[in-house]
Parts: sequence; C-alpha cells; structure tokens
Amino acid sequence: MSKVVKPPRAPKGKSAGEAEVPAVSEIPKGPIPVPRLKVLYNTELKARLMQQLQLENINRVPRLTKISINAGLGEGIKEYKVIEEMARDLALITGQKPVICRAAKDVSAFGVRAGQPVGLRITLRNKRMYEFLDRLISVALPRVRDFRGVPPSGFDGRGNLTMGVREHTVFAEVDIDKVFRVKGMNITFVTTAPDTAQARALLEGFGMPFTDRK
Repeated sequence: MSKVVKPPRAPKGKSAGEAEVPAVSEIPKGPIPVPRLKVLYNTELKARLMQQLQLENINRVPRLTKISINAGLGEGIKEYKVIEEMARDLALITGQKPVICRAAKDVSAFGVRAGQPVGLRITLRNKRMYEFLDRLISVALPRVRDFRGVPPSGFDGRGNLTMGVREHTVFAEVDIDKVFRVKGMNITFVTTAPDTAQARALLEGFGMPFTDRK
C-alpha cells in the first residue's frame, strides 16, 4: 500500500499554494499640505491688499470666511433620484457631504408639502474652501461654454459675491456618464470686506476673472 504524501501545511490565515505577499510599506505620515491659495494670501496677497486699499491696520485686510453652495432641486419632489445623484456629485466636487433642504410649509400651487426635499446646500470653510476656490478658478470656469467672465453685478454691497453655474458638469470631478440630469447651482463667497470694492480686490487677487457689463 502506497504512502499518501500530504501537502505542506499553509501558514495560518492562508490557503495551501498561496504565495507569500510582501508587506505593504507604510504610508509616509506628515502634515496635510496647505492649499496654495491660502499660502498666496498669507505670503503675498495680504500685504498687497493692505497697500492697495491703503489700510493702516493689517487686521482690517479683507479675507474669505466661507463659501456657500446651494442647488435648488424642485424635481426631487416627484423623483428622489435627482436628489441622490446631485448629492453624490456635490460630494465629489467639494469633498463634503451636502445637507438636504426640505420645504418648511405646504405650497399647493407647486404641489409641495412640508418636509419634502427641495434642494441641497453645503458650507465650506478653511482648507476645503480654498481648495474649491482654486479648482473653480483654474479648472471649472475655463470649461464653461462661451465664458466671458464673472459679472460684478453679483455683489450685494456688503462684501459678498453670488454667482451661478448652469451646468455642474463643468467640474472635472463629475463623471458625465453617470449624470442623470444636468443641474445648476449658486455659489456665494462670504468675505469680511465692508464694501464691494474691497471684496472685488480680494477675489481678483485670488484670480477671479471679472467682466464689467454696462
């Protein structure tokens, strides 16, 4: 009777014949890189604005405090898929999960009931704010069809600018093949500037392309 030769026992947690996988090198640890627009503001833009606006106190130099993004999605009342897919795309664009805005009361003329989803909103601050602004100016706006600049009429006179984007697909993070319906959004830049002149000087320093319309 022939002797049965058993295969060598595999190490614990591995099947027989499975090759030994080398250990993956550890990811180098270190501080998160500071957005380049934040570096630009702290190293160059702040001093230039102080001289340009003739400010005596450096603490009076205007700065960007937050960016608010709002998308109205009335179609979400009847088709929640619109809300889900736009929320997915906004999360890709901003790196932050959006908040669903719901109707506060019934509006019979539009078939809206209180509590139904009608839009999305996101508020960006600190590093995500600067990163979004950088990608908006450098990548998204140049991809807008027939883009001729941001109209300065979007200023509210208190240092804030609101602009509209008709197609959210201008952002490179969005996969067009997965887009169910192209939607627009409103983007508001909130600054500490007391008037339009200082707010515009701040945003122009970041590279915002304005156009004057008469």
